[in-house]
Formats: sequence, structure tokens, C-alpha cells
Amino acid sequence: MPNQYPRFDAAALRELCAGLARTSSVLPQDADILAASLVDADLHGRSTHGVSRLPVYLQRIDKGLVDPAAQLVLERPRPGVLLADAANGIGQVQSFKTVETLLDMARENGTATAVVRGSQHSGTMAQYCNHAADQGMILFATTDCEPAMAPAGGTEALFGTNPLAASFPTGKGWHIAIDMATSVVARGNIVAANRRGDPIPEGWALDKNGEPTTDAQAALMGTVLTMAGHKGYALALLVELFSGVLSGSSLSADISSMYAGPERPQDVGHFFQALDISAFMDLELFTQRTDALIDRIKGSRRREGVEEILIPGERAARVAARNRAEGVPVDPGVIATLEDMARKRGLEPTISAIT
Repeated sequence: MPNQYPRFDAAALRELCAGLARTSSVLPQDADILAASLVDADLHGRSTHGVSRLPVYLQRIDKGLVDPAAQLVLERPRPGVLLADAANGIGQVQSFKTVETLLDMARENGTATAVVRGSQHSGTMAQYCNHAADQGMILFATTDCEPAMAPAGGTEALFGTNPLAASFPTGKGWHIAIDMATSVVARGNIVAANRRGDPIPEGWALDKNGEPTTDAQAALMGTVLTMAGHKGYALALLVELFSGVLSGSSLSADISSMYAGPERPQDVGHFFQALDISAFMDLELFTQRTDALIDRIKGSRRREGVEEILIPGERAARVAARNRAEGVPVDPGVIATLEDMARKRGLEPTISAIT
């Protein structure tokens, strides 16, 4: 469906989003970081984490639930260890600033690890990992989030969809990029289906009584199913231990929803580990070995009817390349909401569809 949406210039989308953020007292450079993060998600086909999120972000800032001027506090208790307090600031802004410092530390030490407490929803984890891969680094990232999944055999939402991500540079012009929720589907897909009034596929969620449902609204009041059954539950717990427990932030079960309340700061936790590839082997050798692995996978025998074996991150890279050339597809309803917000905030919307 997104490919049927009108397309917009990425720079124009960033300008619109940054302008709106500035009206909520977000500092200009931080507004640019937030806007770039949201548009990057749409650019790569992750519209559930794209510009459609901006209205709720700004509503939370305007209500005093997020501090747009929060100062990131960084501590280095030992070499290669970074403790970050986001101080209830904007998730993407504080995460990018943390990662920038972390990458510098990894260059010094070969590897470095950071935990972030007091944060908010911070968009896709892949954006931070790809940023590291652009610089010849590997970044592993996890985050907890508002409760959506029950433990195996349970009906009470105690875990977020708890995504984990990592990116690896290649010589192919794109990165191997693994970014996945530990649920069978990202909760944002259910939110989007509910907004459109569409049903969800069977096997995605249970209602509040623990019964399977295809009703998006009932799913949002119930739980999302874990990927791969008990294995997904174990991965969700792994992320919870890294992002929630080790960071000192709230556990997923105690994180408030951005949409349904209670209206309080989320106190989300993140975990990042960076590796400087050159500390382990020559970067060129690494990309050669990575490319050889890619070629071996893509050249392997395929099942009947399968035209191509794709590598994680390859499809998103193709989508991004097309969207850079042809424009970023955005739901017309989302654009209308952003334009209406702009007018109410004294801005003149200047964005128009390319196609």
C-alpha cells in the first residue's frame, strides 16, 4: 500500500518535521536530528516509525512529558564503558549523541559499551547501527519499550516488543542490517492497522482474554505474540535484561504508552555495543569476507518458486534507493495531519507531492 501513496522529497519532509519540532521548543540542531530520524524510517520503508510518529512526540513535549532541552549526562566509570542519562529528553536525540560518543570510545579501545536510562521511544534501532556501519564500525543495539507481549504461557503484557539490531559494512554499497522485534510483528504495524481501520492477520496477537484476534483495537488492548514461541520470549527477556535491568531504567511492564497513558515520562532504556572492525582485522579484509558470505548465501540453491534469496537489510536498501530517486511515499492522512499542525502553529506548509 505505501507504494500507492503520493511521494515527497525527503529534504522537504525533513524541513517540515524540523520546523514543527522547533515550535515545541526543540533546539534547532536537535529538531534536525529528530526530523532526519523520522524521515530515514520512511525512506527505508519503515513507515510505522516514520513521520507519522511526530504528532504524538510533540504532544508529549507540549504536555511536559518530554523535556526538549534536556542535557545528556555521560559518565565513563571505566575504559570502554559509557553510562548515559537521557534526562527525559527526546529519544532519538539522546541516542544519537550517545552513539557518537560511543563510536569515538570504540576507536580508542577497540570496543565500547553504553547503557542509556531515562530515555523515550527512539525510533528504529537500525538507524544507529547503519550510522556506525557507515564509519566502518559494528553496532549492536537493543531497547525496551511499552508492554505488549506476555511471557510464554501467560496473558499479561510484561515485555515490550523489545527489538534488537546490528549492522555490518559490506563492499556491496549497502549494509547487512538486522533490525527485528522479538514479537511476531512490530506493534507499530498493529497501531497502523488500527488507524486505518484494517484487520490484522491471524497469528499476530491475542485479545485481553488471551484469545486469538484479528481486530487491531482488541490486539492493542491485549498482547502481541512472541516470534518463534518460547524462543522469542527468551530473546525478549535478553533485551529486557540489557536495556531495562542493566541500564537502570524502567522495565517494559512499567513504561507508559505514548498513546493510551498513563501520562508520565516513559523512562525507556537502551543498550549499545560498538566494535571498531580495524581492531580485529583490516576493514577491507572484513568487507571482502562479508561479501564472500553474501555471495555464497545468494548463490545457494533456492526452493521452487523463489526468485532470489535476500540478505537482511538488502530489501530496505533497495527501497531507500528508489525513494531517494522517486520521493518518499507517505500516507496522505499523515501529510494532512502534519499540514494542519503547521497551520495551527503559525507555519506555512510548503510541502507538495512529487508524484
